Amino acid sequence: MTEQLDGRFWGLVEDHFAYLVRALPVFATFMGIHSEDHRLADASRDAVLDRALHERRFVNDLEALDADGLSPETRFERELALHVSRLELFALEEERTWERRSTAVEEVGDAVFAILAREFAPLADRLESITSRLEAVPTSLRQHRGRLGPRPVRLWNEIDLGSAAVMRALFDEVVTAGRHMWPEGSPARRRLESAVTGAQAAVNEYAGWLRTRLADATDDWPLGRERYEHLVRLRALDGLDGDDILAAGEEQLERNRAARREAAREIDPDATEREVIERIKHDHPATFEQALDAYRDAMLRARQHVIDHDLATLPPGETLSVQATPQYLRNASVPFAAYFPPPRFDAEPSGIYVVTPSVDGDAGAMLEHYRAGISNTSVHEAYPGHHLQLSAANTHPSLVRALVDAPEFVEGWGMYSEQMMREHGFDADPAHMVALYSDAIWRSCRMILDVRLHRGELTVGQATDFLVARTGFGRANAQAEVFRYTYTPTYQLSYLLGKVLLLRLREDEQRRRGADFSLRRFHDQLLYSGGLPISFHRRLLGGEGGGPTLPPADLQDVAAAVS
Repeated sequence: MTEQLDGRFWGLVEDHFAYLVRALPVFATFMGIHSEDHRLADASRDAVLDRALHERRFVNDLEALDADGLSPETRFERELALHVSRLELFALEEERTWERRSTAVEEVGDAVFAILAREFAPLADRLESITSRLEAVPTSLRQHRGRLGPRPVRLWNEIDLGSAAVMRALFDEVVTAGRHMWPEGSPARRRLESAVTGAQAAVNEYAGWLRTRLADATDDWPLGRERYEHLVRLRALDGLDGDDILAAGEEQLERNRAARREAAREIDPDATEREVIERIKHDHPATFEQALDAYRDAMLRARQHVIDHDLATLPPGETLSVQATPQYLRNASVPFAAYFPPPRFDAEPSGIYVVTPSVDGDAGAMLEHYRAGISNTSVHEAYPGHHLQLSAANTHPSLVRALVDAPEFVEGWGMYSEQMMREHGFDADPAHMVALYSDAIWRSCRMILDVRLHRGELTVGQATDFLVARTGFGRANAQAEVFRYTYTPTYQLSYLLGKVLLLRLREDEQRRRGADFSLRRFHDQLLYSGGLPISFHRRLLGGEGGGPTLPPADLQDVAAAVS
């Protein structure tokens, strides 16, 4: 009976995953499933409502299973699947950003970038897929028009207008690649260039239409206290509510400000904290290209430090590239840096670490690429941060876990890594500690602003002032940050809150395991179990669901021998 019920569960999961691949072709591409690379999603209102209906049916089917009749391992996977789908239902049915914020142009950019940026197939084949997607752009943008509701949010739609203004740069990259691949006048090149021309015209027309919608746009976007608290509960953040998170953010802000003051005094007791910070920030590469090289160097040094100090087991074959953030993602989406994980199903998956040169051409942008900050960001985004974590998570066979990327673990792990690496001697001098605490101050502000913005307690202008005053960010970067906070409720609080929860989990495991505690084993158990909510990781460590997953024994043996 248990075996049959388990099989029923996994059949539901496989059907659900197959539906997502068909309904969301760009999601499939990012996952390394290339059967849908020639398509764009149906972007119509009816298609979004169909997705909500599908998620609702999936939840109902999972709830109808007799949980007591499942094996312990499958019972845990069922609860995890319900967690993910209930959050998705909240986004589709309650939050409904999809009918208040146009993401049409950004989705076009993602559809092209996902194929162009990775060499999973010969360039000619990838360009043919891009051509097909570009030919579908006019239809997709017409569908997006029909789904934007009667109360679009002004700020959110201005962001998509910004993407439209720079989309030509991405299209030009595609045209240049085609010219290098095919001779002038060849059918494939003519088709590609025609598709680019049609897509650019459609983007321009869409942008013109979207501007007209701003006339009846609203500035009323916060979730409000009741819905925000419901979302926090759905996130399963170890029982915390919004007030708990706000208090923790305020406490962390003061703690990290005090720690930064102390680190600054170690550098120069006669200078003000601001003078020390400015001195550190002026130690930066001369050009952005040199900065990219510095990011590459920092991530490779960090990788070797993880190996040399036996901090975690690296999955085989993982690779990572560093490049400038595509134009269409700058400003609101990626004002500083970001990471695109290795596609789970690609034969040779590789991560992409992107860094933004500047926001709106800010003349002081290189100050944000200072050497101590480059080190901290590279730990967070690369090793042992996002790249290591997501590469390890990809090795887990569960399709349920392929759909899980709990922000408080994924982002929290990145922040935890920053502190943990300093604990083990990586770039731990006072200047780098100032950078560490500066980033922690920024994430403390995120905790506070996430709660207060979405409960309607602060305006965008007030939040921007708050961020500038407490972080020292230039106003353009601070504003771009706050813009992103407005449409990502409970995501921004996840960075530092996740770190706090992970440190608490580590302390609990050290007490529980005593002399048997191994830091590498603890890290491996988290990394190779997937991007689960920390509360679910805690349950695995306690023995539920068959316990945590470890890398294969031969990998652990190699890691031990190398270290």
